[in-house]
Amino acid sequence: MASLINIGVSGLGASQSGLFTTGNNIANADVAGYSRQQNVQSAKSSIQSGNVFIGTGTTLSDVRRVYNAFLENQLRTTTSLNSDASAYLNQVAPIDNLLSDADTGITGALKSFFTALQSASAKPTEDASRQLLLTSAQSLSKRFNTIAAQLNEQNSNINGNLASMADQVNKLSATIAQYNDQISRVSAVQGSPNDLLDQRNEAVRQLNELVGAQVVEREGNFDVYLANGQPLVMGKTINTLETAPSKTDPTRMSLQLNRGSTSMDITSSITGGEMGGLLRYRSEVLDPSMNELGRIALVVADSINQQLAQGIDKNGEFGAALFGDINSAALISQRSIAQAGNSAGAGNLDVTISDTGKLSTSDYQVTFSSATQYTVKKLPDGDAQGPYDITATPPQEIDGFKLALNGGAPSAGDSFKITPTRNAAAKLDTVLTDPKRIALAAPLSGISGSGNQGTGVITQPELTSKLDIYDSTQRIDLQNGLKYSTPVKLVFGDEKTNPQTYKLFDAQGTELSSGTIIPGESNKLQLSVPMVDASGNPIMDGATQKTFNFEMTVAGSPKEGDNYTVSLTGAGSADNRNGQAVIDLQTKATVEVGANGKGISLTDAYGKLVENVGGKTAQAQMDSNATNALQTSAKAGRDSLSGVQLDEEASNLIKYQQYYTASSQIIKAAQEIFTTLINSL
Repeated sequence: MASLINIGVSGLGASQSGLFTTGNNIANADVAGYSRQQNVQSAKSSIQSGNVFIGTGTTLSDVRRVYNAFLENQLRTTTSLNSDASAYLNQVAPIDNLLSDADTGITGALKSFFTALQSASAKPTEDASRQLLLTSAQSLSKRFNTIAAQLNEQNSNINGNLASMADQVNKLSATIAQYNDQISRVSAVQGSPNDLLDQRNEAVRQLNELVGAQVVEREGNFDVYLANGQPLVMGKTINTLETAPSKTDPTRMSLQLNRGSTSMDITSSITGGEMGGLLRYRSEVLDPSMNELGRIALVVADSINQQLAQGIDKNGEFGAALFGDINSAALISQRSIAQAGNSAGAGNLDVTISDTGKLSTSDYQVTFSSATQYTVKKLPDGDAQGPYDITATPPQEIDGFKLALNGGAPSAGDSFKITPTRNAAAKLDTVLTDPKRIALAAPLSGISGSGNQGTGVITQPELTSKLDIYDSTQRIDLQNGLKYSTPVKLVFGDEKTNPQTYKLFDAQGTELSSGTIIPGESNKLQLSVPMVDASGNPIMDGATQKTFNFEMTVAGSPKEGDNYTVSLTGAGSADNRNGQAVIDLQTKATVEVGANGKGISLTDAYGKLVENVGGKTAQAQMDSNATNALQTSAKAGRDSLSGVQLDEEASNLIKYQQYYTASSQIIKAAQEIFTTLINSL
């Protein structure tokens, strides 16, 4: 028989459970990952009384977690994307500001250097302007050093962050595995553990903040996989992440997945989360920027040094290098990294920059197929070039650099990573300290004979034999040849003949060569002078006497006997032609020079770097805004279903309070009926 008291008591229990659930929802409203809960009630079995069935009250059948797997998975995915975009933006934005700012970038320092060079060229005999030029050169090299140091520091920070994040990933993976175990054991005997399920979901979401991961639910367990399909968590089993120096480049930390006794490098396949954003930034922006900055530094040092080598300083000596040697022994040996696992005795490679104008911003992988044969591949995905012979003479030039063995004997399969430009900006140094040693004057000067009668005029002679500042033998021979083989004299014949003849004589009056001009026209003469040393002996190249070449233009109509003397420019000269040639490097095509001679200038090359980084920064900002909006939308969608709504819970609280009161009244009514019945009997 139905009991009114039992019905009231069941109502009290149900309303009390509702108050408990509502109170728990309110208490956990701000707990990350908490899903609101609902009571699920069902009616107790009815009792037949005559021809009808009378209810016996209610019972609590479940406390249900309000949850949608699709919305939760959407939140995980957008969390991973947003963390990736934010990490990328946080890295690229400071570099964009660093490179583009007039006070911290290269543009301002480069402009100041060439302004000081113009001042020194305008006053080539003034020591103060020369000293200012040296100071500007020092500022320029330090600016390169400062930017390179910040890029290297960023690389170090990325290495440290990856190690820290890998440790966090391992801890979260272990936590998820523990939740899997607890949930499996509790679910088998006690139903659905809502709080544990929420906590496991939150752990997976936090994991996606660090690295992109996919979840597959299997028999109540969460199996967690990385984007490349490699498992992090399988039920109660975990695989760990760790960082280790890359086998091809120990300055870059790589990510390894440990699976029992084996491990594999997964750096290239990591996407999503902060780790994915950092790795993407490192490959897309940091490394290319370091290489581009290094290439510009190499072109600055090499082109300016080479041009200064063609001139005469205030002491009457040939030009000295303003910046450090780009092919010093230390730098040559630091441009190659031997891969871990190379054969014993493989040694390393020397990398010599042969033409800065041909350098690219790529790194390269050199792989040996035998002790002497190798191929070269542009990283990350270029085609292999070669095979080449490491013992060939002269060595094979590859994009402006040459390779040579450094005390090793490679075997088939040995590999080396070549970084021709990466460290150049950090190593750029101003080595010249004496302002008088700046070679602003051209090496050859021409003067008209005092007795000339005609209208002939000449341009100042231009040395076409170039001094190679990195070839000491060639440089010494050419300097001695210019010093001891001049002056030379150009003497014209009878002006009545057309074409008019001329002869070139050395200082002893010996005829060196002859030719003709057309009077009244502009005639470019290309002249060659045999070189002798201080003792007058020929400077030889094997069995052939070396020469130096120069050119000059003769215009007008010289008279017979008119002459012009070409000699080495003396000390303290006011000539500034070599200074002007250095100034021209500001706009001259010296970077990315192709076979057709076309390229871009130093200023344009740096502008290209700033533009590339700026473009990636703008794209990163748009990506961050978009992924943040997606995550916000996904979180709002998840919260609209699973989140605690305080207004709704307050309404439920009042409802259950009223429910409780009403159930109490049922019991009170039952008591009063029972009392009346007893009293009547």
